Amino acid sequence: MLEQWQCKEELSWIKFLTVNISIMNKIKIQQTRSRIGRPKDQKRTLDALGLRKMHQIVEHNLTPQIDGMINKIKHLITIVE
Repeated sequence: MLEQWQCKEELSWIKFLTVNISIMNKIKIQQTRSRIGRPKDQKRTLDALGLRKMHQIVEHNLTPQIDGMINKIKHLITIVE
């Protein structure tokens, strides 16, 4: 009986996670300005977002963490629709 209850709980948790992941908005980010001469924290933020070359486009789920990174380096990137 306990095993059935745990299995139902796990299934409901998995369903919850998959629904929330599919609801998240996607955002495309393109690096448009050079990282040369920028502070180290901005370079690390570009690396964390996966932007390593000029005009490279990456796609991320729009989470508060990603939104904070975008706000930190908004002068180096553009949002692609």
